[in-house]
Amino acid sequence: MKQRDMNRDWISTARTLSEALPYLQRYDEAVVVIKFGGHAMGDAEAMDTFARDVVLMRQVGVNPVIVHGGGPMINDMLDKLAIKSEFVNGKRVTDAATMEVVEMVLSGRVNKRIVQAINAQGGRAVGLSGKDAHLVTCDPADPALGLVGVPSQIDPAILHTLFRDDAIPVIAPLGAGRNSETYNINGDTMAGAIAAALKADRLLLLTDVDGVRDAEGHVITDLTADQVRAMTADGTISGGMIPKTETALHAIAGGVRAVVILDGRVPNAPLLELFTDHGAGSMIRA
Repeated sequence: MKQRDMNRDWISTARTLSEALPYLQRYDEAVVVIKFGGHAMGDAEAMDTFARDVVLMRQVGVNPVIVHGGGPMINDMLDKLAIKSEFVNGKRVTDAATMEVVEMVLSGRVNKRIVQAINAQGGRAVGLSGKDAHLVTCDPADPALGLVGVPSQIDPAILHTLFRDDAIPVIAPLGAGRNSETYNINGDTMAGAIAAALKADRLLLLTDVDGVRDAEGHVITDLTADQVRAMTADGTISGGMIPKTETALHAIAGGVRAVVILDGRVPNAPLLELFTDHGAGSMIRA
């Protein structure tokens, strides 16, 4: 690379940092909950990029909380162990044998991989699940689905303790029942409940799509809760986007300032959303 090109790159980097200053000030000490899943979880380079982003966020004063999924990894392990699943209305029935695998994969393999990636980039990540420190208490989502739960009570005290210690919580989507059962929780639902309990400034739902699209297929960068309801009613929002927008609406109703649905395959997507004019994905506000 010629010296002139190198100088141009350095100037561009300095300008980017300068332009980010108002956003760095804006998010100082803010809580940002990130639902991490999809393509980025299975790609080593994408995982490292995500981990660097999270460490940088903490370094500049943001309090990030990571809630992760792990469906494909659970499916792989069930197949290896020859544990067959039953489905009700397209949803997996989680019996006791399946729950053992779910907990092993989510709290073990997946959670610790994310923790190690963040720590390798200089962060101080701590892995836990909703069962730890009474973080998440669950009720059954549907008796027909077995040990699938929905959060009914969140005690975020352990998360505030970790914030004070400059640690980054990485949470597996499991919770405890009122009789000490273990429940599997949808990752988006878990992230929304955690964000609401923390009154988070932002909930970022990383997905494998660009965001919410209008009837012509264009990504809408800014929506209100009322617009989301109307687009769901007329069928513009459909399929797999409905659970994500429902999570967004519940989180906003619970006190989250804004929810962003964005493409986790885009390098540095969380940083683009938080620290640039451009942003990323679709932001939903009250």
